[in-house]
Amino acid sequence: MKDLVRARERFAPAPLVHVVVRKEDIDPERLAGRVAIVLDILFATTTIVTALAAGATAVIPAEDQHEARRIAAGLPAGSYHIAGEEHLAAIAGFASPLPLELTRTPGFTGKPLIYSTTNGTVALRHAQLADAVYAAALCNAQATLDHAVAHHPGKPLVIICAGSAGALNLEDFHAAGCLVALLAPGLDPERELSDTALAAWAVYRAEDAWTTIAASRIGRIVCGVGNDDEVRHAAGLNTIDLVATLVGERIVRSPTP
Repeated sequence: MKDLVRARERFAPAPLVHVVVRKEDIDPERLAGRVAIVLDILFATTTIVTALAAGATAVIPAEDQHEARRIAAGLPAGSYHIAGEEHLAAIAGFASPLPLELTRTPGFTGKPLIYSTTNGTVALRHAQLADAVYAAALCNAQATLDHAVAHHPGKPLVIICAGSAGALNLEDFHAAGCLVALLAPGLDPERELSDTALAAWAVYRAEDAWTTIAASRIGRIVCGVGNDDEVRHAAGLNTIDLVATLVGERIVRSPTP
């Protein structure tokens, strides 16, 4: 029994890195004092990062299409873009939620994007009580981590996978493992990674991003309708040197360290 007590004392500190596997498991009250990195690889956070890189002035995440329409109603006509999906279905009057298709929209540059998705934008909104909230994807993984470490040194990090329909999404969990792997050289895995962080890391090591993401449920759906390029874009690691930070109600481009 004494050995058990000593072991508990050794591992007592809360892990510095934890992975939440789906948006339904977000506990907003426990995010205070922590940094949240939200992932929705297919496609919300990939689209957000791509949109900012393509010249959107900001991204306004909405809980659903109805809130997105209310936000749009408060802005001058023609001063914004609006895009999204609901349970993978197109929304009347909304542009495509897919990153490459959306950013090819004529006149995309220089306007804010109002964006509503079933999972990713909801996860971002539910993470708002964290000390800092990042929208991250594989494409800006390293830039996001560099910014978080530089601007919030020593703060616990919560990596939030949006998931889908109350379940874990493989592509988000793989990306969470990628972030853990990038952080791992500076950490003691026995003390500073939670079990879900260790599990995500193991998934990341098992297979490359394209193979994993294309094999995921949503990856198969998207590739099945001929949008392989969108999935390949989502699978690209560190292709965009950009940090996407939630400031108030908007996600904006932050200077890289």
